[in-house]
Amino acid sequence: MFLLSCHVGNMTAQSRHTAKAMTEVAILQMWKAGGTVSQEAVEEYGLEKCFTAMPVPDAVWAGMQGKTYRENPYIGRDDLRLLRVLHWDYDQKVHLGEMVCNRRIAKQLTEIFRVLYDNHYPIQRMVLPDVYDADDERQMRDNNTSCFCFRGISGGKKLSKHALGLAVDLNPLYNPYYKKQKNGQLYVQPGNAAEYCNRSKDFPYKIDDKDLAYKLFTEAGFTWGGRWKTVKDFQHFEWDKHF
Repeated sequence: MFLLSCHVGNMTAQSRHTAKAMTEVAILQMWKAGGTVSQEAVEEYGLEKCFTAMPVPDAVWAGMQGKTYRENPYIGRDDLRLLRVLHWDYDQKVHLGEMVCNRRIAKQLTEIFRVLYDNHYPIQRMVLPDVYDADDERQMRDNNTSCFCFRGISGGKKLSKHALGLAVDLNPLYNPYYKKQKNGQLYVQPGNAAEYCNRSKDFPYKIDDKDLAYKLFTEAGFTWGGRWKTVKDFQHFEWDKHF
């Protein structure tokens, strides 16, 4: 009688576990960026389905208007792709990520994020900048990893590589942009990241030339802003090769 009771109890727990996994599979099917799922749900759904590049769907495109996208002569909808990838964070949970990029680097980015996922590389957040109304300061303060946003370079009128979907900012709060101004003071973006300008210190999400993301991006043909001379942009990887 006792053995039967234990068996029924185990089956009930297993049923609850299966039901939870199936619910998370539905979350994966709907793909709400910023959500989390279990590894069991990923296995049930299929890992390969979780690293995709697709034409920008109507709903996403509508949400980009007047935010990350404005009418321009340089890049249009057909030039862009929506990436959906998984990523880990220090909470040891599987997170759903989303990113719009140039179609020409979609394959490279999908492959890079797959390797980062396989190695449990921590990325805190990866939702579209439109969630922040394309306010770069806001999304950097929130440590959001992103790519496409039609905007100029920091402090200038020239188009950023982000405006063409050819640059990725990775864990930006902990890997800030900064430059020394004429008055000797540092200009830092995001504004709450001054403490992370000291790259001799150890802290979470830090990118340096020993970092896995640095290795993958540079081997794939991207330039790292952490190596720039006049400014430092430790979050920034940009594609500067000809197609």
